[in-house]
Amino acid sequence: MDSLTADAHLWDHPEQAQKLIGERTRLSDRINSLRNLIQQIDESYEMIEFAESENDEALLSEAENQFLALDTTVENMLLESLLSGEGDSNDAFLEIHAGAGGTESQDWADMLRRMYMRWAEKNKMSVSLLEENIGEEAGIKSSTLKIKGLNAYGWLKYESGVHRLVRISPFDSNARRHTSFASVWVYPVVDDSIQIDINPADCRIDVFRASGAGGQHINRTESAVRITHMPTGIVVQSQTGRSQFQNKEEAWNMLRSRLYEVELQKRQAAQGAIDLSKGDNGWGNQIRSYVLQPYQLVKDLRTNHETSDTAGVLDGDLNGFMRAALADLGAK
Repeated sequence: MDSLTADAHLWDHPEQAQKLIGERTRLSDRINSLRNLIQQIDESYEMIEFAESENDEALLSEAENQFLALDTTVENMLLESLLSGEGDSNDAFLEIHAGAGGTESQDWADMLRRMYMRWAEKNKMSVSLLEENIGEEAGIKSSTLKIKGLNAYGWLKYESGVHRLVRISPFDSNARRHTSFASVWVYPVVDDSIQIDINPADCRIDVFRASGAGGQHINRTESAVRITHMPTGIVVQSQTGRSQFQNKEEAWNMLRSRLYEVELQKRQAAQGAIDLSKGDNGWGNQIRSYVLQPYQLVKDLRTNHETSDTAGVLDGDLNGFMRAALADLGAK
């Protein structure tokens, strides 16, 4: 196939063409970043040599500080190199489910949802709400977000698992300490360039009235859609579209993404981080602990990365945990 024929073939499939263009842009950016880093290292060395030859202590100190500052750049580039797995560059679906415990865990699930939305905003990613199931008294029973941005799935994939909260309950009149659990599941958004075959006969489609506070249209019509893939037991649902058609289309996209993520897991040789994310939504299966009482500490139980800045973490400052997971779990 000559180049003109190949180009024509690509433009017959705009999704594939767009993905290839995006890949080329990302590779070009990485090459330019590496070249810039090499240039900065060379300039720092030259400045250090010049400062030493002139016995200029002030210039030497400045040159050494400039050189040491490149450590952060190198570290970030190393982490970016770990975001080269299949699906890492894709957008992401993020599901949150409250564990046992009623209002306590439902409020915790809502806190987690806000945390990830704030993280996305701080990292210049867009977030859309696809589904929510509101708790009877407070919080949410479940919610699904779609997060769009560069390497969204790659950054978020190690967030899958059970998250544990310890705090003085705002719902307990006796101000006792409570432990709550909620699970997070992250999977990549797939486009038309990835072929996922689904037999409609294997799926059950249910329509229902949305439970979220979405206005008269959402609350009065059975526009929400739930699809159950019976061979795997995977259940997806969408309810925030303006029509049943929109919700059904998004639910099919979510199901394709979930099945793709299952296939990715089968291909991975080292599944340590993923295996930890499976299991019951409770004790013994948590990946991260958020302690607000009797002390302040957020600790990842896989990487041992921790911080006492609990308020910052709950406001979306998660990059430290994500970097630690990429460096530790992603390198295995």
